[in-house]
Amino acid sequence: MRIISGICRGRKLTPLKGLDIRPTSDRIRETLFNILGPQIRHAQVLDLFAGTGALGLEALSRGAMHAVFADRSDTACHMIRQNIHRCGFQEQTTVIRQDLFSSWIDAGIAGRRFDLIFIDPPYDKRYVSKILDRKNFSALLSENGIIVAEHAATETLPSSLIGLDIFRQKKYSRTTISFLTQTQDVA
Repeated sequence: MRIISGICRGRKLTPLKGLDIRPTSDRIRETLFNILGPQIRHAQVLDLFAGTGALGLEALSRGAMHAVFADRSDTACHMIRQNIHRCGFQEQTTVIRQDLFSSWIDAGIAGRRFDLIFIDPPYDKRYVSKILDRKNFSALLSENGIIVAEHAATETLPSSLIGLDIFRQKKYSRTTISFLTQTQDVA
C-alpha cells in the first residue's frame, strides 16, 4: 500500500494484518481522489474507521490542511501514528482511539466541521448506515463538505438519511463508494 499522488507520492505505508482488514485498493483510492479533485486542497478531513490512515494521508499528501483519524483499535492507532511519521505529517494530524458506537463525539471531533469525511468500516456489518443515520452526524460536515463512504456493493444505504443526500455512487466489483452532501433546503 502506498500514497498515490501529491508530496508523498510513492511513499509506502505500513499495512495492518488480520482477517477483518480490507484496505482500499490503490485503484479505487486513485479514482476516488480524482473525483474529489480540488475539493481536497486546504480541507479539514475526518477519517473514520481509519485502519492504516491511508485515506486521510492521501488527502494530506494532496494538500489537505489537517486530518483527524479515528479507530477503535490500539493496533490501528499505533499503525496510523507510524504512517503519519513516515509521511512527516505530525503537525497536521490528530489520532483518536474511539469506538464510534459506544461514545460518539470525542473532544477531537466535537464542535468541528469537516470538508471531507471518509467512512471505511469493515464490510457486511451495516456500519455506514448506522453512522450516517446518527442524529447530528451531518452537523460535522462543512457547508460544501463531502462524505465519502466505502461499503460492500450488497449494502444499500437508506434513501432518507438525516440531513444528507447521496449525490453519486460508483461501484467496483464488491465495493461501492457513495458520495454524500448536506441536504439542500429548497425554498
